[in-house]
Amino acid sequence: MFRSLRRSLGALCAAAAVLVLPLTGGAQSATAATVSSDGRVRAGVAEAGAGYWHTSGRQILDAAGQSVRIAGINWFGFETANHVTHGLWARDYKSMIDQMKSLGYNTIRMPYSDDILKPGTMPDSVNYSDGKNADLRGLTSLQVLDKIVAYAGQSGLKIILDRHRPDAAGQSALWYTSAVPETTWITNLKALAARYKGNPTVVGIDLHNEPHDPACWGCGDTARDWRLAAQRAGNAVLSVNPDLLILVEGVQTHNGVSGWWGGNLMGVAQYPVQLDVANRVVYSAHDYATSVAQQSWFSDPSFPANMPGIWDRYWGYIFKQNIAPVWVGEFGTTLQSTVDQRWLAALVTYLRSTSAHGNDSFHWTFWSWNPNSGDTGGILKDDWQTVDTVKDGYLTSIKAPGFPAGGGGTDPGDPGDPGDPGGGTPACTAVYTVSSDWGGGFNAEVKVTNTGTTAIGSWKVTWTWPGSQRVTNMWNASYTQSGATVTATNAAHNGAVAAGGSASFGFGGAPGGGGVPSVRCTAT
Repeated sequence: MFRSLRRSLGALCAAAAVLVLPLTGGAQSATAATVSSDGRVRAGVAEAGAGYWHTSGRQILDAAGQSVRIAGINWFGFETANHVTHGLWARDYKSMIDQMKSLGYNTIRMPYSDDILKPGTMPDSVNYSDGKNADLRGLTSLQVLDKIVAYAGQSGLKIILDRHRPDAAGQSALWYTSAVPETTWITNLKALAARYKGNPTVVGIDLHNEPHDPACWGCGDTARDWRLAAQRAGNAVLSVNPDLLILVEGVQTHNGVSGWWGGNLMGVAQYPVQLDVANRVVYSAHDYATSVAQQSWFSDPSFPANMPGIWDRYWGYIFKQNIAPVWVGEFGTTLQSTVDQRWLAALVTYLRSTSAHGNDSFHWTFWSWNPNSGDTGGILKDDWQTVDTVKDGYLTSIKAPGFPAGGGGTDPGDPGDPGDPGGGTPACTAVYTVSSDWGGGFNAEVKVTNTGTTAIGSWKVTWTWPGSQRVTNMWNASYTQSGATVTATNAAHNGAVAAGGSASFGFGGAPGGGGVPSVRCTAT
């Protein structure tokens, strides 16, 4: 949901006893993993996630049968009148994806509206100055999406496409409107499925965002029954790309019990989604805190101890009874109230830590990366650079290992190919650029270029400021600072650089006014 257009809720959940369901069998053993203090997760077994994915009971498995965990972020904008991900007016899209990866997110949920599939739809508010987004100039919105998918895949991130709105004007309760009928919805879903067929960076499609009243689940009315519509659309998608996951959100009200839009999956128990291709359905719930809207459970005297029972009732039972995987496609908050802080802590615990449960856990994508989400804010602050480390820190225990990089790659004949038998001394240069300076602080980027004749495996950049500047946060590299001297070392994903290739990292610092120091780059 584009948060600034958030809706009012329907009737609150009727008071009722909540059935807490036990964990049942059928789950595979958890994948060993180590969660570091910075939120990154390092797998203790062979890297999982290659190829297309499928389901087995409550788990998602990769092409080799290894379990994976979606632990990601929503990056919205394609569903708005900009027809492109937001923030490209401030940043290069590649630096944005690099930062997501450096923070330990492994998947991007990418909202869109059907408008981007209209011929000639162009993106708005993309910054091309100083070389930003240079390869997006002149491209249509769909072609920009292609670029984002390609770079995400090369970086080891997966993409879930989310049909967020029928058009840029706003969300719809049902999957169709008078302007965008069901036939258009299905035609466009099939077009996207075909467009990315054979590219397992795009692992699935979220068929429609937040169905709500008058949508029903299992009522049998083809004009309102979201479960039947999801089956029609899911089968249409699989008819052109049978490898995709079909992600199906809930509704608002079932049997008189209401909750969040898209967050009520109670009907799955009696009316599961049945598709022509087995092991493709993932159920998706949305859950929010009081910064979005009030719900009855927030004022329960037992809060937050009552929340696991609420989640069990609405959607958690699907996972706990081993029916199918469950993906919390959206959850978020401004974190300004104590209630919201306690809610998020309780939800993170409920979603099961990676260190204790590995990939035998709930899947999730946090709302949102964007700071311009009206009633939740984002992982980024308003400058589109600085990380809200408090908010991001809540998610540390449920982040999960990334996936093998795919797509792109070096040409077999390129002298920078790591397999090339050529020799040469590793060498690199670095260029330090101040991207913004507001006196009290500044942001800078450093581009490292391999100037040698053979690939390098790691790099280190050092500089000394003339004043009292300190690094406040850094992405795509780790750093130490001793006095005015800073040493930045590559992250795990960008140390290997082909001959002639480059890697970048960025950071925030304070105070401003430090200018551009001399930098030294060393490579091994």
